[in-house]
Amino acid sequence: MRATLLSLFFCLASSATCMAQSDWAAAMFDHSRHDFGVVARGAKVEHRFFLENIYLEDMRIASVTSTCTCTTAAFPKTPIKTYEKVEIVATVDTRNFLGHKEATLRVVFADPFPAEVQLHVYCYIRSDVVFDPGEIQFGKVDQGSEVRRKVTVRYAGRSDWQITDILSTWPHLAASVSEVSRTAGSVIYDLWVTLKPDAPVGYIRDHLILVTNDHNPDARRVPVAVEGVVVSPISVVPSPLPLGVVQAGQSVTRNLVVRGKAPFRVLDVTAPDERFHFKLPEEAAPVQLIPVTFNAGDATGKVTGTIRIQTDLGGKSALEVKVDGMVLPQAAESSSARTPPAGDADPPASNEAGDWHSSGN
Repeated sequence: MRATLLSLFFCLASSATCMAQSDWAAAMFDHSRHDFGVVARGAKVEHRFFLENIYLEDMRIASVTSTCTCTTAAFPKTPIKTYEKVEIVATVDTRNFLGHKEATLRVVFADPFPAEVQLHVYCYIRSDVVFDPGEIQFGKVDQGSEVRRKVTVRYAGRSDWQITDILSTWPHLAASVSEVSRTAGSVIYDLWVTLKPDAPVGYIRDHLILVTNDHNPDARRVPVAVEGVVVSPISVVPSPLPLGVVQAGQSVTRNLVVRGKAPFRVLDVTAPDERFHFKLPEEAAPVQLIPVTFNAGDATGKVTGTIRIQTDLGGKSALEVKVDGMVLPQAAESSSARTPPAGDADPPASNEAGDWHSSGN
């Protein structure tokens, strides 16, 4: 069973062998270091440090500061609820800085207790390769559309420098390069990247790797960031669906709002398990409200799973909504509620009733 931070706090105060004061905060991060490797000048270079509030108390980050002006960080300003997942985004300025760079991000927590977690980033910004623009940015793309973008790659140095291959781990991208010019000490390529129509709905955060014939093995691969979002003709909020903390035996109801570009029908909703129940709207409309009722039952522990919503929009793909929550044991009744007062073990209910009827005659 997951302990609260309050119990950890008393543990810290009472025993030197207990968890160090900031370890409770570090436990929410899945990693604390990232090496970007060798990157091109002008390239968009950022990394997301994910954290999840694994405690019952709300968290709040007071500040995130960097030891190097080459790196900045964005972080959530609002309280982080139980089981909420957020990210701290570290961005390196590759236009105004060159060479080896490293930075330590100091993440300071204000609530529920003061703590500090240090995150570390490293990179080497090479000056001989420049991207313009610094990334492949698709922006917002309708599902089923094909979109093409271009980045100009400029190299200054060897006249025989070449891009020999392009690597991608995501099958929904197609990429090619065409040589624009080659002079003594300068080479220019156009990098063309196509987002295929079969790309799934959701955010795109990926990288292409340009393989070159650099003599230095550490510099042969140069990453290019790819970003965008594929949007469906239909969407649902909130996603994920937060159930919060529920006591055993209780029920909670949360609403899902489904929006479409045209009137649509909700055909079916499937649940993660038998504790979930839905009320499906009957009429077609551009906005549909689906109440979700969760009956906790007796089983305690973390609640996870996926709700799938099938509509007559968006083809055969179902909308997916993750659910997060926690079922705790039911609070014990107070002794006054369980034990009748002395002398009232056999209350004279029938006599009182008889006296009432007799007084009325």
